[in-house]
Amino acid sequence: MLTLLGDRPNFCDGLSRRNFLQVGGLMLGGLTLPQLLRAESLAGAKATGKSVINIYLPGGPTHMDTFDLKPDAPKEFRGEFKPIATNADGVEICELMPYLANIADRFSIVRSLVGVSNEHAPTQSDSGWSQSSMKPLGGRPGVGSVMSKLWGPAQVTANHGAAPTAIDLTRWTKSGFLGPLHDPYRPDGMGRANLTLNNSISAVRLDDRRALLGGLDRLRRDVDSHGMMNAIDSFTERAVGIITSGELAKALDIKQEDPRLADRYGIGSGNGSRRRDVDRFLVARRLIEAGVRCVSLSWGGWDTHGDNFKSMRNQLPALDRALSALIEDLDARGMLDDTIIMMSGEFGRTPRINNGAGRDHWPRASFFFLAGGGLRHGQVIGSTNRLGEVAKDRPVHLQHVFHTVYHQLGIDANTVTLTDPNGRPQYLLDQRELIEELV
Repeated sequence: MLTLLGDRPNFCDGLSRRNFLQVGGLMLGGLTLPQLLRAESLAGAKATGKSVINIYLPGGPTHMDTFDLKPDAPKEFRGEFKPIATNADGVEICELMPYLANIADRFSIVRSLVGVSNEHAPTQSDSGWSQSSMKPLGGRPGVGSVMSKLWGPAQVTANHGAAPTAIDLTRWTKSGFLGPLHDPYRPDGMGRANLTLNNSISAVRLDDRRALLGGLDRLRRDVDSHGMMNAIDSFTERAVGIITSGELAKALDIKQEDPRLADRYGIGSGNGSRRRDVDRFLVARRLIEAGVRCVSLSWGGWDTHGDNFKSMRNQLPALDRALSALIEDLDARGMLDDTIIMMSGEFGRTPRINNGAGRDHWPRASFFFLAGGGLRHGQVIGSTNRLGEVAKDRPVHLQHVFHTVYHQLGIDANTVTLTDPNGRPQYLLDQRELIEELV
């Protein structure tokens, strides 16, 4: 849906601008898409060859029953599942994930993750920080918002304009102290409906209205010595391009995919309560292909204080199928080396099984899964002790993971800072050490 605004919005530089097109539901924190594109350009847009898919497993998945099984531990620790070998030497994972086992040469597992807080919040998976860090100022920005601030939108083609920098499919990421300008776009509800032209306005009629605005602006442009009117026209043109091209709407529509590929992801399969959500993995690939730089999604529910093993049997096969399909799909399209897949939860879970056949919160040990992105894969980094309680070899801080991801994106976290609302420069991370095994 496209509407014409009659007010004169003021931007951060204090200058009034002409009337311009508002792109229906494509509004982020009260900002229209033309405003967003302009502000991102002012932040210094630059090209990058890599993108991110960030998968958040809410509730805190158990490390002991996924990627760090302990078959030799006592039964009250080891649980009900057995490890299986993968196609990567020395790497074993849970028997409920045979698809991933066949492509372990294309991912890596950090088993010795430290620096994790005991908090039911997505902030750590989004930014590498606790939710309490800078909370009075809005908190720390997630990786997609950092990319938006530093780079702006990804260029697609001359016909398609630019895709939003970051898209959050399930509303879990935050822009933190960067503010709503750098919130990821969330294509749900009215926002998704407004990715196409309203039935009451055709592309021809839209062109007529844009021509009228252009005619009126020529009077101002004649006296504009700084070229600002031409710049505003450019941002509006790109915003309109997203809508009229329909590329973003197409990317969100998985019905356009080959049904055989959708089946490979597990879409349409009736087994398991989480099957209905696996379409998010395919949508993520389609959005990256359409030029989005960062796609975030949450999946499942992993707060297994009780019936842990029943929950794992219900969820892990679906996750295994969808995630492995995503990796193979990106690889087949030549996109895997340019797409970093991150997957993590809030913390690990207790090595000792409780009386309800569950596992409780355990921030002292957890895992982080990484695939693609040109990283060196087919390996496990670090280990926990015999009972899976604490990091034993090669502790890896959570922020080291994010530092490595930023490095692959071309962002130097050793030097880059973001200015907070108090005017103070803030480093992206405090713990700035590369995971050398990966790079």
